[in-house]
Amino acid sequence: MGPAAQAIPASSAPALPQHIAIIMDGNGRWADTRKVTRMRGHSQGSEVLRTLLDSCRARPFIRYLTLYAFSLENWNRPADEVEDLMNLLRHYLRREAATLHENNIRMQFIGELETLAPDIQRDLESVRTLTQNNTGLTVSMAISYGSRQEMATAMKRICKKIEAGALVPDAITADVISAHLHTANTPDPDLLIRTGGDERLSNFLLWQSAYTEFYFTEKLWPDFTPADLDAAIECYSQRERRFGKRKEA
Repeated sequence: MGPAAQAIPASSAPALPQHIAIIMDGNGRWADTRKVTRMRGHSQGSEVLRTLLDSCRARPFIRYLTLYAFSLENWNRPADEVEDLMNLLRHYLRREAATLHENNIRMQFIGELETLAPDIQRDLESVRTLTQNNTGLTVSMAISYGSRQEMATAMKRICKKIEAGALVPDAITADVISAHLHTANTPDPDLLIRTGGDERLSNFLLWQSAYTEFYFTEKLWPDFTPADLDAAIECYSQRERRFGKRKEA
């Protein structure tokens, strides 16, 4: 388990993030620099994920964690790498399901899940069902996910309600749109961390991140540590979130 939660000063508690989103980037580059297979990089990244979950559980102010695991664009990678990633996902779900449940973690999966192989869809549903009543950390794993597609899907759902007479156009608000996204039951992220050095969202949580604080680090995901998580949280705690309002004198 990672360092204790008191690694962050108690006095900063009001400014601590309840929901952290992470773009876990850099597995391939980590592997390339070490002249090992990209699959080794992805595998090492999954081990870091285990440590991250322990670290978040040790910091009880973190209530939600959303992870960008596999994007819709990732389907365009070489077929052998995609297959390796799908097999890693299978292995992770079957290996970790019992531990996730024992640790009181509630797992959710967002994205175009119908594009996944039937056995993976069954594994996702099995883990979701197993952990759905847990009351600890809620983890949303974005798989075959793209934010633009998510918003398009939400618009289709809203249009169908309008056609059915269940909703009128004038009743559409930002809250109505949010309620039709994959993340409907999860608050917007307070802090978004991206590893690997790139400074962009890459089609991740575009709607939900309207007022999210961003933290970019050169660290590649397989090298990400609990100390790096604390550095991101500490940076967040020093920021002033005004949500469009003027700073009070």
